[in-house]
Amino acid sequence: MPAATTSDIIRSTPVPQTTASLHSMASIQTASPLHHGVVDASQAGHAHFDDSVLQKSQLSKKSHKRKSRATANLYATRYEVVHAVVEQAGMQVSKEDDPKCYLIWSDSFVQNERIAELKSYQRLNHFPGMGEICRKDCLARNISKMNRKRPEEYNFTPRTWIFPAEYSTFQTYTKELRKRKKQKTFIVKPANGAMGNGISLYRNGEKIPQNEHIIVQEYMDKPFLLDGYKFDLRVYVLVTSCDPLRVFLYQDGLVRMGTEKYHAPTDGNIDELCMHLTNYSVNKRNENFQKDEDVSKGSKRSIRYLNNFLSKNGYDVPNLWFNIQNLIMKTLIVAEPHVLHAYRMCRAGSHAGNESVCFEVLGFDIFLDKKLKPWVFEVNRSPSFGTDEKIDYDIKSGLLGDAIKLMNIRVSDKRKSISAERAEAERRLLGPTKRPEHHSSKEDRGDRHRKIAIDKRKEELKQYLNMIRLDRKREEYENRHMGGFRRIFPTENKSQQAQWTQLLDDAFQLFLSGRAPALQKDMTRAYSQYKEAEILDMIEQCEEDSVSLMAPLVPRGPKQFGKRPYLEELVKQRLSSMPTADVPQPSGEDTEDTGDEAMWEKNSPPTSPSFRRRQLSNGPPQRSRPTSSFAHRLSSETREHRSTSRPLSSNQLGKQSTGSQPVVQRTRSLTRPLSATKRIIANHNKETTNVKSEREEQLTKRTLTALTDMRIKFPGKTDEEADTVLDAIESNWKYHKPRIASYWLVKLDSIKRRKVIDIVRMNIRALLQRVWHLNDVDNLALYRIFCRVFNRLLWSHGQGLWNCFSTSQCSWETIFSKSTDVISPLEMSCCRRIVQLCRQCLLIVYQFAAETKNAVAPEPVKTRTYPGNEAPKYTTWNNGNGAIAQRPVRPGHPLQAPQP
Repeated sequence: MPAATTSDIIRSTPVPQTTASLHSMASIQTASPLHHGVVDASQAGHAHFDDSVLQKSQLSKKSHKRKSRATANLYATRYEVVHAVVEQAGMQVSKEDDPKCYLIWSDSFVQNERIAELKSYQRLNHFPGMGEICRKDCLARNISKMNRKRPEEYNFTPRTWIFPAEYSTFQTYTKELRKRKKQKTFIVKPANGAMGNGISLYRNGEKIPQNEHIIVQEYMDKPFLLDGYKFDLRVYVLVTSCDPLRVFLYQDGLVRMGTEKYHAPTDGNIDELCMHLTNYSVNKRNENFQKDEDVSKGSKRSIRYLNNFLSKNGYDVPNLWFNIQNLIMKTLIVAEPHVLHAYRMCRAGSHAGNESVCFEVLGFDIFLDKKLKPWVFEVNRSPSFGTDEKIDYDIKSGLLGDAIKLMNIRVSDKRKSISAERAEAERRLLGPTKRPEHHSSKEDRGDRHRKIAIDKRKEELKQYLNMIRLDRKREEYENRHMGGFRRIFPTENKSQQAQWTQLLDDAFQLFLSGRAPALQKDMTRAYSQYKEAEILDMIEQCEEDSVSLMAPLVPRGPKQFGKRPYLEELVKQRLSSMPTADVPQPSGEDTEDTGDEAMWEKNSPPTSPSFRRRQLSNGPPQRSRPTSSFAHRLSSETREHRSTSRPLSSNQLGKQSTGSQPVVQRTRSLTRPLSATKRIIANHNKETTNVKSEREEQLTKRTLTALTDMRIKFPGKTDEEADTVLDAIESNWKYHKPRIASYWLVKLDSIKRRKVIDIVRMNIRALLQRVWHLNDVDNLALYRIFCRVFNRLLWSHGQGLWNCFSTSQCSWETIFSKSTDVISPLEMSCCRRIVQLCRQCLLIVYQFAAETKNAVAPEPVKTRTYPGNEAPKYTTWNNGNGAIAQRPVRPGHPLQAPQP
């Protein structure tokens, strides 16, 4: 072969696609000794081609990198530190108000419609409904409601009145102060104000205007001072999710100080706002305001400096921050029902545990009194991120940077979100539809309904299991990228978690009473302490129950004869033609009948036209279902019976008159195959029922054991001391009986009586959830029995429980004696124990109320005995001062000693 020239090599070589191939091609061409001019030209051409390809590849890589960066919409914020932190996080700031950006930051409230339009990969820095604690009037109203329900927990805000609605209540309070010759200072704030605008102080409450929409608070005139100045704390809190609630506390913040030495308010200094207010917007205009780069000097300092200062002076800093995070959580618990309800309304269709599209950085203004007790003054949903000083930039940039890291915004989330939406749309449009069931028996429908309920329960458990796994992954990410934050809810402290969960339950019942039961159910499930292994066991149990229900759904054959009137006559005819012997003897008729049956099955397939005509004549088409041979025979005889029961046509009469053979009568028992089928099903149902009853009996025994170990707690006393109090009341029952009757039946209204019973009811509910491993015990038969007992105890304005103190009668047991329901001895023992707990709860509440009011119980006096049945004319008692008093007794009324 002739040697190939360089030009042939160039022509036969494919166009290079990468830089490496171009360089290798150039080296090959340079090594050839022939035609140097051609080689040089080709090298020049290829070198030019190399440069263009490199430039294009670099441009494509740059554009690809630019497209792969997450975008941020900062069009609605004016703070430079937000722009700087977002760019440092590697995000690209959009130049326009782009609603499709990954991160959207706004300094003001965002409409709910915009939140509803967000995609699952987007994040917005505001929650809907957070104004319930960020507006001063809403915060005061909601805290006041929770204070009435849980006064021992919600006592961390100053006493507040909302004008003009509570103007008359405030005037009554000022008149009482005047009568007692006391004077207090009041601070007046606009209901929706900010930055210290419109705040004023009053020494005389009567001068406060009535018609303005303001709030009035008692002025805290005994603050903890720092270098002689009054101060407050700006504590930053990050809420990353409300469904379920996740809260983080930033470990640094601002100490905002006044610019005038503090003195108690008087008529002479009441107008010096720089002394009494700590707002930065108020004090920065004062000539004494100091700016310093050192965090331990100036009018604005850091919380880290304050912690060091308190530690050096012997104060308990960990206890202080434990109390601060406690009141922060209690404040957010007040907002959670409103926020979750508004969020679910905006994000309809989202499941609990999904990634939240909203987050929020809140600024809590915390005040410390001279005893170092923290108080919440207000909550800011848009705290200032201005950076007038170095301390502002250092603290706020770290806060924002760590918050954005915790959001875990990824570019791949957009692609996953689009794929998930497409899959959901396909499932919804192309999924199977539920067809109506025709001509099914009550037993079939009942089994199917139970199976549907089990499947629904299984799907809920799978969703809950998925939520637990997502929470675990989320916690692992948060623990790695928490930065300066510390997670305070959910917390690893089990006692504190249980306390906050109970407060959440109370808040949902208070603010969403009678509304949104699904929210309360999801809240209870989200904060329950179930583990992954327990959820898997519940799912396995659901699958076993589903399998046990599927067994009775085998082909049952025909329905019972009693439900088909036209079959009764047919059965009587067949039975009348049967032989009188106990065991039917086989005969030719049997063989002939079997052949007729086979011929019928052979000549009438389901797809034949005759079968379709018969099906249309007998009624609407039914769903195909396998049947036994007996069912087929009976259906054919039924059709025969129907055809003979109608008047015959002329053709049929003619055929019958020609001497056609009569229908052969069966001699085999019709009930034998049916009874065998029923026997199989009955045996299976009996075994399933026995397994379920044994399991329920075992769980009921465990419930009774737990109820026996349950004790009613006396606040501030041990269990032994509480038992001593109960023994003392029971030993002196003759003395305490009229007082307890007056307290329970007269003094307490229906709401308070129900609260006493609810103390036991809520604990019983939690006990059943723990023992039976159920989140929703409302459908539990044992819990329904207990609810009947609770309702009976509240019967007739509390007379039901009071009758239980009588040894002669137990009126609550009549609800079972007059009912058709069968109550087992174990269930009755549980009910008796519950009644005993309600009795003890009433006695402890009565004694606690007496001790709280410092009521000295009068000593009983030996009563005089009267001959016969003559009623006494006077009753005697000890009036507490050692003297014996008497009063006449009205006939027909019980003897009751007066209250001391």
